[in-house]
Amino acid sequence: MSPRARLDDNAAWAAARPSLSVLIPFLRDDPAPLIAALAATPPAGAELVLLDDGTGDADLTARLVGQLAGLALPARLITLPANEGRSRGRNRLAQAARGSHFLFLDSDMLPDSATFLADWLQLVAAEDPAVAFGGFSLKQAPADARFAVHRAMAERSECLEAAARALAPEKYVYTSNLLVRRDVFAAEAFDPGFSGWGWEDVEWAMRVSRRWPVIHVDVPATHMGLDDTAALAGKYEQSAANFARVVQRHFAVVSTYPSYRAARRLKRVPGLRAIRPWFKRLALSEAAPVAARAFALRLYRAALYADEV
Repeated sequence: MSPRARLDDNAAWAAARPSLSVLIPFLRDDPAPLIAALAATPPAGAELVLLDDGTGDADLTARLVGQLAGLALPARLITLPANEGRSRGRNRLAQAARGSHFLFLDSDMLPDSATFLADWLQLVAAEDPAVAFGGFSLKQAPADARFAVHRAMAERSECLEAAARALAPEKYVYTSNLLVRRDVFAAEAFDPGFSGWGWEDVEWAMRVSRRWPVIHVDVPATHMGLDDTAALAGKYEQSAANFARVVQRHFAVVSTYPSYRAARRLKRVPGLRAIRPWFKRLALSEAAPVAARAFALRLYRAALYADEV
């Protein structure tokens, strides 16, 4: 652990011998609702490790330290003075974890069941899986109109049951609700060469799936952090370089994905760079139907990726 990191442990931390380490990174988000949900019915054998990846909010740190102090769950808060990024942050969390299995949870998730942690612990005890993804839903997510496009896209391609995800196991792996055995992560950590948003978790799963089985189960949590359309488009803009990195490293796999095939087709369109902003404008138009806006945003993403294939 770097000496620059501030560590705050609650009273239950020192004596605990957990089998499941719940690892929660955050940046400019408040993970208090997730902490409260996990601590409402705390099972034996779990611990919480949180990483503030450079938020720089002393009031938030103080509130979280106070919240953790009242928990029966063993908990540690790691506070960094500067942002280290999604991959490095999760690697740092794994270094602090003490369990045989790590459960990566995004800070904007909420369990869909009161037995969420108990269900994961039961899976660990029964099957000792190398990698398992629990899935996510939008059951508790806000239904505001400004999130309608993101909701439509997530429901179509991401909020899938385990049987559907298992058809392409490495593709449907996200750090939003991901179980990893300690020895697996020690051999294959997240690639710190990824920056910005997107693809670092899928690329990790591509590497891991060559050596260990990736299973899918239905232990879902809700993704509460839906984005408005402009923010989602901005994330896609960030993700293009990461997509290129995945194509370079795992061409045989990613070339079968619809996102790659769409990018290849669009690359052949004359004047694509002049057309591309119009895809974004349609996606941002609140006068257009949600389905049309979602389709336009998928085209915009593919047009961005066309520069990288």
